Amino acid sequence: MSAFLDTNILVYAQQTGPKATISQDLIAQGGTISVQVLNELTNVLRKKDQRSWRDIELVLDDVDNALDPALPLTAATTRAALALARDHGFAFYDALIVAAAIEAGCDVLYTEDMQHGRSIAGLAIVNPFLGHTP
Repeated sequence: MSAFLDTNILVYAQQTGPKATISQDLIAQGGTISVQVLNELTNVLRKKDQRSWRDIELVLDDVDNALDPALPLTAATTRAALALARDHGFAFYDALIVAAAIEAGCDVLYTEDMQHGRSIAGLAIVNPFLGHTP
């Protein structure tokens, strides 16, 4: 099974608690991300967590070592995301994540932000925190 990890998985992995443990376990299993995930992670670490630029670089190094190389977003990805947003009601940036996961040939998308159990073009959307956190 090939997995795509949404930004929230990488963010939680930087914290403590049950969601952090689950997220760290998912990352340890390997998976795929896009540059969008790296960009969103960087933004959260800087703005919300007030991390230094050097600390963010170290986090990104860890991500690079744990996961497949981040996939680029192309014009085709944007067009696919537009169709997903239009046809399936996704917010556009969520649709970009789904489109990138589909383009990568992933079977599952781990995310907290989308409808658990939904399947789009062979991609299962799974909230790994359901039933595991308070």
